Amino acid sequence: MADKQENQKPKKQLKNVAILTGIGIQMGVTIYLFVLIGKWLDTNYNDGNKLYIIIMTLLGVGISLYAVLKQVNRIKY
Repeated sequence: MADKQENQKPKKQLKNVAILTGIGIQMGVTIYLFVLIGKWLDTNYNDGNKLYIIIMTLLGVGISLYAVLKQVNRIKY
């Protein structure tokens, strides 16, 4: 019985590491895409100020943090 629990623990830890790595990549991609949208909005609809890039970056950070918190709450230890 103890051997079975020992074999399950490394698999579970590896699964959690993979999930957390995916969450980090997802967070980075989300923020990057929102920065690109902000740059595009600034070049097309703004006259040199960086208002849209600031707003979209903060929005991207907020959305990615929300997604991270939802996913971390689903992880079972």
